[in-house]
Amino acid sequence: MKLFAVASSLALIGSWTVPCAEAQSAFDEGRLVLTSTTQALSQTTVPPIAKTVSLSGPRFGVTVLSDGVVEKLEDRSIRVGSLVTQFGWQFEKQFYSKDNGVTAVHEWVLLVGGLEKGVALPSISWLAGLRTRNGAEFGVGPNITPAGVALVVAGGVTLRRGTFNVPVNLAVVPSRSGIRVSLLAGFTLRR
Repeated sequence: MKLFAVASSLALIGSWTVPCAEAQSAFDEGRLVLTSTTQALSQTTVPPIAKTVSLSGPRFGVTVLSDGVVEKLEDRSIRVGSLVTQFGWQFEKQFYSKDNGVTAVHEWVLLVGGLEKGVALPSISWLAGLRTRNGAEFGVGPNITPAGVALVVAGGVTLRRGTFNVPVNLAVVPSRSGIRVSLLAGFTLRR
């Protein structure tokens, strides 16, 4: 309805004339601005609702700790070796795109490591990244553990069979105390 009112007003303005040449020129320029903005006024400003899919599921694997990380944990009375197991859950959302097959992904990864050594090393990471149509993925984000706060950089691939997905990821976490490298796998069912 508003668009019809704007178009009707523009048609009426289009028939007006102004007696002085300078004023007519300024009036014509103003009319040009009004007519060229009609299309912009008719466009929606809200993007369409994104289609998402939840790919959450269990994760398990191993983490290799550098000597500096092992020492930092010992300073906090946590005794582990340089290799610890990891068990946890990944909360993941994938946003679909129709353009080129690349989709945005964000995920929370909650892990507990060192259970085989009688300790529970909690770890939480939030990653934002991209996944290609063939399942290759890359993400980056913050990581918090008893060893400190750091940035995690992860890459991997998600292998698919129907609705069954098997993600395999390698994550590197450089920090002030040293480097942690994790190899994680898991499974999800697309719902």
